[in-house]
Amino acid sequence: MDEEQPRAYWLANTALIRNLLIIWALASIVFTILLVQPLNTIRFFSLPFGFWMAQQGSILIFVGLTFTYAIQMDILERKYNKK
Repeated sequence: MDEEQPRAYWLANTALIRNLLIIWALASIVFTILLVQPLNTIRFFSLPFGFWMAQQGSILIFVGLTFTYAIQMDILERKYNKK
């Protein structure tokens, strides 16, 4: 059982990183580059939403993902007694 615990910890850790990177890629590539024209038809704080996502939204999403990673890793470390 002790040998399975580190493996399960790293599998959970890499799954968390993978999922957060997918969200980051969607926010930074898909919403700010590929879908910028359709998103610009939506107004957000009196700016086109595609422009806002490219300038502010992707940065805010990145900061949110950083906090999410820290919180989720704290939960994961408590679960696997790493602290």
